[in-house]
Amino acid sequence: MPHYDLAIIGSGSGNSLITPFWDDRKVAMIDGGVFGGTCLNVGCIPTKMFVYPASLAAAPREAARLGVDLSRDKVRWNELRDRIFGRIDAVSEAGRRYRADELAHVDLYQEHVRFTGPRTLSTESGVELTADRVVVAAGSRAVLSDVPGIGLPQVHTSDTVMRIDGPPERVVVVGCGYIAAEFAAVFHGFGAEVTQVNRSQRLLRGNDAEIAGRFAAAAADRWKLRLGFSLQAVEDNRDGSVTVVFADGDGKQLRVAADIVLMATGRVPNTDRLGVDAAGFDLAGDQTLSVDANLRVLAGGMPVDGVYALGDIANSYQLKHVANREARVVAHNLEHPDRLRTIDCTAVPFAVFSNPQVASVGLTEDAAREQAAAGADIVTAVQDYGSTAYGWAMEDEEGVVKLVAERSTGRLLGAHIMGHEASLLIQPLVQAMATDVAVHQLARGPYWIHPALTEVVENALLALDVEVPADVPL
Repeated sequence: MPHYDLAIIGSGSGNSLITPFWDDRKVAMIDGGVFGGTCLNVGCIPTKMFVYPASLAAAPREAARLGVDLSRDKVRWNELRDRIFGRIDAVSEAGRRYRADELAHVDLYQEHVRFTGPRTLSTESGVELTADRVVVAAGSRAVLSDVPGIGLPQVHTSDTVMRIDGPPERVVVVGCGYIAAEFAAVFHGFGAEVTQVNRSQRLLRGNDAEIAGRFAAAAADRWKLRLGFSLQAVEDNRDGSVTVVFADGDGKQLRVAADIVLMATGRVPNTDRLGVDAAGFDLAGDQTLSVDANLRVLAGGMPVDGVYALGDIANSYQLKHVANREARVVAHNLEHPDRLRTIDCTAVPFAVFSNPQVASVGLTEDAAREQAAAGADIVTAVQDYGSTAYGWAMEDEEGVVKLVAERSTGRLLGAHIMGHEASLLIQPLVQAMATDVAVHQLARGPYWIHPALTEVVENALLALDVEVPADVPL
């Protein structure tokens, strides 16, 4: 039975844990999927490599409003796909080869594994191994509805849809979250007829209600949007296409013909595939592993010595930048067990790279009002892109910044942006929340470049009705 100083389950963010500290120690890396994890292979990176050219392809629509006639002559899908995955696959293979062949102290097990105890594991091929320290970074997977026809080759998740052959003419996107929003925009930008269908009446659940409503209106202006319909079946038309069947709460049917169907109804942590019951590990309500502030896995409410977890299997954010932060904390704690560090999840932002973009950090207005202490005064400000000089240049009618703050202290509680480069515009607000800079200090302290689009953030900060100390710059 091989024994290791460290066993890592998952080759995504867990891959970064193998620092020079382990050069004289034995490490097992175990992953039955594609080396490099979700973000590299089927998530953040390749999707954005599609998002950017799709935004270029969508430019004629935007330019026409400004008196510039452009045309999209052709989308060379296969060339685009091969360029993207020619780069992605090479990085994945290089990482795999480095761990498997070039490091004498690392053993790579390219198979799935299950716990047989807190620090004992059994691989699919029957290898039993033990380790002094274990890190679970096994990620999450896409959810598929259990309906007739879900196994047809025209039905995809985000894991497979980017590798299809040729651009589809008709796409049905099932779901309301960021994956659905991003792929709807990608295929629409490339000229497909897109129909997005969701069982609830809201898109981007978890976002501020006002922003979610504005995004739904923007989406409906670009592609077909049908809300309140649940997936019932996918029917094979025997000509390469399918018909996707939905029904509303009253039984009314919606039938949509498509070349492909993208199931974007969420992701679940892979805890159910790891045999965590045999290890005695605790699970949270969302089926992620329960961890303490040091990211140690809990069993019976107590941390298991030497066992850590990070990424989608240990938090509900499902964000690469969170997993990377967690990996740095875990790496330190593995190497310095006498000086444990905690994870700081203050002001975790996210962005939806759709058209338009959406970015958010902190509390929504509704959540802030619910959590406010007795007497706390919550204030908000909403600033349209079109109210600024750069917004005039864009003739923008959609972009918006919404801020939520505490009036008495000027503390920023939440920031929500929809529109051009929202993922960039939100960063100073993230930094303000992370460093506890009051909104009046952020608005009036540094200079803001005129007439850059960042003025919409400045103006939103200035519009917040907060108490301003007398010594703050004018």
